[in-house]
Amino acid sequence: MYNLLISAGAAVAVLLILLFGFSFVWWGSAMIALLVFIGVFLLFSRITMKKVTAAMETAGKDLQGQRFEKAVRELKDTLKYGKWQIYVEGQINAQIGMIYYMKRDFSNAFPFLEKAFFKNWVAMGMLGICYMKRQKKDKMIATFEKALQWTSKEPLFWNLFAYCLVECGETGKAKEALEKGLKKLPGDIHLKENLENLQQGRKLKMRHYGDAWYQFHLESVAAIQKHQMAAMGGRMQRRMTVR
Repeated sequence: MYNLLISAGAAVAVLLILLFGFSFVWWGSAMIALLVFIGVFLLFSRITMKKVTAAMETAGKDLQGQRFEKAVRELKDTLKYGKWQIYVEGQINAQIGMIYYMKRDFSNAFPFLEKAFFKNWVAMGMLGICYMKRQKKDKMIATFEKALQWTSKEPLFWNLFAYCLVECGETGKAKEALEKGLKKLPGDIHLKENLENLQQGRKLKMRHYGDAWYQFHLESVAAIQKHQMAAMGGRMQRRMTVR
């Protein structure tokens, strides 16, 4: 928010100078002051975001190189820019929380995910799961519902919400969530299939989402490995059939 304060200060200064220094009409002075506010804010925001983007690109390279702790340190250093630009802190906290979560370091992930940007649906999904595992069903539901106000077009997120509701013993609410998802995404085959699964007393199917699903760590490592081996065996069998 420093950028907002600096921009507002510059606009007020221009307004006062025009009104009392040059005796401009108030509406003209206000229009010029508004333009100054917008211009200064865009300039300082661009400078701030350029620094943030550079830091996140460096962290991304470290993640690709499996240097997780280094990436986290760089992102934590970038948190200082949160004082300058709105939502930057939430975005960085989301990235840090997701890194810890995907490493299965859930205790360290949780405080960062709590402060994550609410429009980052992956981080919100991870936070919802953390609440679920802490037996805080109401907070889990509130987290998903808030995120869905901004992420209503992501089918995996609706299915993830339904999955967590089923895990909490709320099968009826899970059906309602999938029905709402189908209203936002009519014709989505996976939402439709999982709604039918629940209506017929079967389990939800999530593995067709692949790595996007596995990143939430809601299946055991052994189950994932078993699935991957089965898939690999199927591919090998198809290759043998083709030959």
